Amino acid sequence: MKMSGKEFRQLEHKAVTLIGMSGVGKTMLARKLPKTSWFHFSADYRIGTRYLSEPILDNIKEQAMNVAFLRDLLRSDSIYIGSAMTFDNLELMSKFVGKIGNRELGGLDEAEFYKRQELHRQAEISTMLDVGEFVKKAQSIYGYSHFVNDASGSVCELNDLNVIYHLAEHSVIIYIAADESIEKAVIQRQIEYPKPLYYEPDFLDSRLTQFIVDKNLNSADEVHPDEFVRWVFPQLVQHRRPKYEALAQSHGYTVAAKDIEKIKNEQDFINMICQVLDNSDQE
Repeated sequence: MKMSGKEFRQLEHKAVTLIGMSGVGKTMLARKLPKTSWFHFSADYRIGTRYLSEPILDNIKEQAMNVAFLRDLLRSDSIYIGSAMTFDNLELMSKFVGKIGNRELGGLDEAEFYKRQELHRQAEISTMLDVGEFVKKAQSIYGYSHFVNDASGSVCELNDLNVIYHLAEHSVIIYIAADESIEKAVIQRQIEYPKPLYYEPDFLDSRLTQFIVDKNLNSADEVHPDEFVRWVFPQLVQHRRPKYEALAQSHGYTVAAKDIEKIKNEQDFINMICQVLDNSDQE
């Protein structure tokens, strides 16, 4: 959605999509907006609770069925397993996506990992294509004036133009670009606390092959799950950066991550977007 700052400021119902690497401040920024007037659409939360909910619960049940005590209770319908996923606790989804590598170290075998990667990709595509509907729902059902889409860090890697066109049609796309110091901080957090990630298939193929060669391993089954994440993440940041830049150049706008730290409230947020829109028009 392209417009001037004045046009955005005058919109009765504003809709913004925030994109960028995980950890650059998308969620922090969305939470600075008034909960009474801004509908906060968390892509990761909807992916986990709507499109991956059944596979996630099936995975938990499969694990539970390996325990005789729980198996008997499940088969007799004496207990049930449900999800308690929240905006702030997406551990169930993270555990499901998992990390590739040695099963004895908590990893997933190659076939299962790739299967779950594709399930996540399809879930994220469906979630992003829900944005237009939720922009309407936010107003007509829930009574919110405005809408902010807190997109997943992997939205630039879905390779589905329908997603980008849809987001651009229904919202102003704002790319939060990290400078070198912020990128280093994001990378350091991932090194200290390696978490499961989505990888574009071709990227994953090439990096996994390289890791196996570099570490003199025989197969992905010997990969240390956390070590691979630590090794590959800096490369993932470099891989995603030009994709985000191209997306913002064609369909959105770019703001510096260091600038969003200065935003304290809704008015600051709107002023920042208006300034970005006007500066873009002058380029």
